[in-house]
Amino acid sequence: MAGESISLSVTPRAVEELQKFVRRIFNQSEWIQAGIRIKVIPGGCSGFQYDMSVEEKPRTADTVIETQGIRIFIDYASKRFLNGIEIDFKDTLMNSGFVFNNPNATDGCHCGSSFSV
Repeated sequence: MAGESISLSVTPRAVEELQKFVRRIFNQSEWIQAGIRIKVIPGGCSGFQYDMSVEEKPRTADTVIETQGIRIFIDYASKRFLNGIEIDFKDTLMNSGFVFNNPNATDGCHCGSSFSV
């Protein structure tokens, strides 16, 4: 998939929460290059799970997506699993967190953070 683009969308509510994380870790001058790393790792009930972290800058082979003022870093191995996803943030009485609406997933579990392809 080298050289191929990746599309994903981030809801306004998720952008707001992602920006809070970046700004909480980096000061004003540093967070301009910082971003959110989203990757898929083995594990969870269904075989794969999402992993998110705040990083100072992208790695050399990363795909960098800039959307609505937030930078998202995606490594090569995760690209095929994340193409076309929508990232949202839900805040309910029982729990809150990021939600990945993934059209590539063929199955998932009730925890909402694990999927299979």
